[in-house]
Amino acid sequence: MQTDPASTADAFRDSAKSFLADMGGPARVRRLRDATPGFERSVWSAIADAGWTSILVPESDGGLGLGVRELLSVVEEVGRRLLPEPFVAAGVHSVALLSALAGSAPRDALLADAMAGRRVIGVAWQEESGALHASRLETCVEATGDELYVTGEKKWVVPGAGADGWLVLANGPQICWVEAGPAVEQDSLPRVDGSSMANLRFTRAKALTLAEGDTALAALERANDTARLAQAAELLGIARQSYDMTLAYLKTRVQFGKPIGANQALQHRMVDAYIAVEIAAACLRDVLAQHERGAQPLAALASRAKARCADVALQLTRLAIQFHGAIGFTDEFDIGLYWKRAVHLASWLGGPAAHRARFLRLQPDARETSSEQDLAPVPPSDTDWAELSEAAFRRAVRSFLHAHYPAHLRHAPRRVHWHEIKDWYLALSRQGWIAPAWPREHGGMALPPDRMLAFIEEFEDFGAARMPDQGLINLGPVLIQHGTPEQQLHWLPKIISGEHIWCQGYSEPNAGSDLASLRTEAVPDGDDFIVNGQKIWTTLAQDATHIFLLVRTDKTVKKQAGISFLLADLKTPGITVRPIRNIAGEDEFCEVFLDNVRVPRANLVGRLNEGWSIAKALLGFERLFVGSPKTVHHALGLLRRFARREGMFADAAFTAEMAVLELDLADLLAAYAVFADIVKRGDALPPSVSLLKIFATETYTRIAAKIVDVAAEHGGTRLELDLGDTAVEPLAPLFTATITTIYGGSNEIQRNILARQVLDLPN
Repeated sequence: MQTDPASTADAFRDSAKSFLADMGGPARVRRLRDATPGFERSVWSAIADAGWTSILVPESDGGLGLGVRELLSVVEEVGRRLLPEPFVAAGVHSVALLSALAGSAPRDALLADAMAGRRVIGVAWQEESGALHASRLETCVEATGDELYVTGEKKWVVPGAGADGWLVLANGPQICWVEAGPAVEQDSLPRVDGSSMANLRFTRAKALTLAEGDTALAALERANDTARLAQAAELLGIARQSYDMTLAYLKTRVQFGKPIGANQALQHRMVDAYIAVEIAAACLRDVLAQHERGAQPLAALASRAKARCADVALQLTRLAIQFHGAIGFTDEFDIGLYWKRAVHLASWLGGPAAHRARFLRLQPDARETSSEQDLAPVPPSDTDWAELSEAAFRRAVRSFLHAHYPAHLRHAPRRVHWHEIKDWYLALSRQGWIAPAWPREHGGMALPPDRMLAFIEEFEDFGAARMPDQGLINLGPVLIQHGTPEQQLHWLPKIISGEHIWCQGYSEPNAGSDLASLRTEAVPDGDDFIVNGQKIWTTLAQDATHIFLLVRTDKTVKKQAGISFLLADLKTPGITVRPIRNIAGEDEFCEVFLDNVRVPRANLVGRLNEGWSIAKALLGFERLFVGSPKTVHHALGLLRRFARREGMFADAAFTAEMAVLELDLADLLAAYAVFADIVKRGDALPPSVSLLKIFATETYTRIAAKIVDVAAEHGGTRLELDLGDTAVEPLAPLFTATITTIYGGSNEIQRNILARQVLDLPN
């Protein structure tokens, strides 16, 4: 019977919580940090008895035969509770290395001892600072008769004191077992968290060879990266615990007569901490999923996880010290112990900057243009997209783009109008691809999250412009969730066919971010409502045929309670649309004036005076759309191309910035998939979707600003630059990015939403 990895991982997590609750946590760390070896053998034996050291070992070798998912569930709890025992070093690193080696009597005996907790074993492989792999090998093995001896020096070995011996990388190359003893001299390297690390000098230390050649190196690299994944999980646990401690403090610490968490500046900083933790968690989940699918090399995944989780743990622990004030800087307060552990873990086995650079090096070259060999026949619209391989799906999407998308609108520097993009909209409609996220029963593709991301990436790689899509991304999902069957049957097919093009009537001159203050009024009159008022910032209303409106239908109740959601035809007498030129000089926004406009009661979506809940649901869809990785993916592709054009990849500082942005995109994809899956299941989007909007738009803005910077003098013009297969205006992404942090509720408002509705901070 096959077990569910997720449920097994949860069982290990719960077991680890229970085990660690009895281990003393920070108090025991304080007690042992100045002692030698800094941990307790009795606890190490208990860890082995709990099965932690056997998780990764195959059943054929006497282990549990489980996977990295189960391991990381334990290690994350270790990060939350603090454990002085060297679990990552002696319970993961050395055990993973022994497991990767071919069976032999010495190896089997060592592995059995490690699993049983009879031996504490370290890995001694490093000879130079900052190495991420074995790049220098001066430690040598000499044979005298039938005996082997190791001579040389290894640095930054964990554990040092307390280890029974080490798996040593020596020239050949080969992995040797060397026991602790007089022939091994230790120079202790005090770690900030009190853990054991040493430089080791071997002077004809007796050794046993366990593996040689490329096999030995491959096993070591795999073990190193497995340990880095474990470090990432421990760092995430540290970040989560630091976040929880600080959030609780903000709610309870009173200054000037009120909790300090009522201060908006502190709230917004705490929201950013929440976003950082959630992005790190999404990163680690995605890394695990990709590892289990074999989607990327372990080295790239380990560097991605280590870089993200180390950065976030360091950020969160420092923030916690800051928010706790002077007490946070005292040794008696626990947060300092978490910061010290984060510093130790972040620097051992490669720091965040080194792993970002490694991740960037390990990425395949980004596609610039697709060749004819990349194209394939387009499958019929009733295809089960989850059953089609991702590569085949991508080829089909590229083929359709090549065949139908208007070439002159590739990488359009502005929002295109309906008359320009109509033929493309209709081509997608005929193919059944106009609504990739909608359920099939309503004319959509019902793409699963991974195919949705692939769909987005191919469109952005190709340079396909955004269409007038308010009906597709906002109104359609609202009608699917809140409309009557009759409304769905009447309105949804017309969105799919392009007969109706919708715009959004939410904001008003004095009701933008404070949307509930809207004053546009709808008064019942027989079978109609009479609507009077004004809407503003209505995107592409001049191209639309219809508008969905928030209107006030009861002025006697609190402002959120008296709002309704109406659908109106823009040809209705009394409606006037006036374009507004935006900062880029384009007619993108409009004012809409409503003067005694008659709207049928049948166009009311949901119940009278209950439109606010629908409005929030629609804003959730909008924030999911704005928070999608598509614009970030597109802008980062442009940045790569501009950078190559200007020779920027020869600049180390630029390459370091690029590595940060590449990681941000990868982790945005992971976070987006979580919320996209919620929509796919038909569940309501939670308020936490606001984190996606903040992270995506602010990442997009940083990339867009960098494009202008890299373009040098060209960055200050509206001229297009030749990038090979197309011409692109360097300023175009920055114009677009600048408004994304404002519409859909400004990012400051999103932080307020998260502070109140997710973090539950006081008013």
